[in-house]
Amino acid sequence: MNEFILQTKDLVKIFPGTIALNHVSFSVKRGEIRALLGENGAGKSTLILTLGGVHQPTSGDIFFDGEKIEFHSPLAAKEKGISIVHQELSLLPDMSIAENIFANRQPVGRLGFVNDKELDAEASKMLKLFNMEDIKPSTLVKYLSIAKQQAIEILKALSDDPQVLILDEPTSSLTNVEKELLFDNLRILKEKNIAIVYISHHLNEVFEIADTMTILRDGHNVCDAVVKDVDENFIVSNMVGRKIESTFWDKETKQAESEYFSVKGFSRKGSYNDVSFHVKKGEIVGFAGLIGSGRTEMARGITGIDKKDDGAVFLEGKELPITSPSDAMDFGLGYVTEDRKKTGLFLGFSVRENIISNKLKRFTHRGFVNDNEAAAFSTQFIEDFGIKVKSQADLVSSLSGGNQQKTMLAAWLSSKPKVLIIDEPTRGVDVGAKRDIYNILKETAEGGTSIIVISSELIEVLGVSDRIYVMRQGQIVGELTSEEATEESVIALMAGITGTGKEA
Repeated sequence: MNEFILQTKDLVKIFPGTIALNHVSFSVKRGEIRALLGENGAGKSTLILTLGGVHQPTSGDIFFDGEKIEFHSPLAAKEKGISIVHQELSLLPDMSIAENIFANRQPVGRLGFVNDKELDAEASKMLKLFNMEDIKPSTLVKYLSIAKQQAIEILKALSDDPQVLILDEPTSSLTNVEKELLFDNLRILKEKNIAIVYISHHLNEVFEIADTMTILRDGHNVCDAVVKDVDENFIVSNMVGRKIESTFWDKETKQAESEYFSVKGFSRKGSYNDVSFHVKKGEIVGFAGLIGSGRTEMARGITGIDKKDDGAVFLEGKELPITSPSDAMDFGLGYVTEDRKKTGLFLGFSVRENIISNKLKRFTHRGFVNDNEAAAFSTQFIEDFGIKVKSQADLVSSLSGGNQQKTMLAAWLSSKPKVLIIDEPTRGVDVGAKRDIYNILKETAEGGTSIIVISSELIEVLGVSDRIYVMRQGQIVGELTSEEATEESVIALMAGITGTGKEA
């Protein structure tokens, strides 16, 4: 039996104009959890897509259990025992949970018809792995939350009984409880001698679950290490090729007027109830809470995307009659959505077109866009925000996640909003891009814009916020200053443990 179940030697993958993998040697043992780390664009996705048979290597070799092998299709890799859970969901929304988990592998009877009873029984066994046995296997996937859909995607891969399981950002939509269940199951798989490749931008997860790590940078393998022998600074400096200073900054109490922007009595049945809060001019206010606590729904109500049942929004003491997103924009409110690909960007358009999308009137004359003016305007934001592009004409869909996120921020900040609501500001971006985005938020607030940050990353909320509101079950249950806010105090409020912080 070979020491490594999966191994590459001098793997090269060249796309037109780009060397995505440059002589990468990578390996994982049976019963090992190996983290695969690197900034967006480092080559992680190309490597796993090559291991999964989606891409063919330009040169170099892949070995499976010591045998040199070529995967000419994803099916060939899967049949060999490699299962990949991609960051983007691949479920069929109009099919049931059971049908998705066992797609193209449903049990059939003698006449060739699907045995629904056996199918549901097998799916029920899989659902128990995530304590989801209360959900019927016949439930259509489209009726599940994003977190539950992510869990189904993982169960689908586990149902193949893989020898190698590759997970790309598997916790991006999971709650803390679901994440811990995932980790428990990964440890069980490890004990069963399954090899696991774990990709994540969350370094705390790497230290919690991984045994070893491989770090890629610019298509190169820059180092391999044992997790317990290194610290976060080691990982970050190897990922970005330079030392990154402290991610966050010291907070100063804002002396400006307390009621610059305020929301009072905001309610929507089934989503949020009697929500009231305020933001000072130039202040960053964080909203913490579990998934489903009503934070995003509240933001969508404030900016006119969804209808509210009751409540009012005030800016500089004046009530804003917002009935649509265009009203919100006209009054100086911006909303950066949590889902950049579905609702935040025009993926089929260029970086320039996205940046000017909220200010088209400024660059349009008699129905035509003045390209020179638009180019000059976009250049400034591309440079200021550090958006890595070959040309302004590059499609946004071709950018890394971090550069897409910066483009979306540029599009909103180009309109100079008085209040910016940003939902999950660094979801799916690497540590270098996170630092850049935090700096953008800090500088924007220093320029006088009031910012509301909604984030599921507690460290992020604590790090960027001057004050924090905590929501639970659609209501604000506490307000904390930056001095009062700790992981323990915020979690206590999120979980409903009384006696911590100021009641809102």
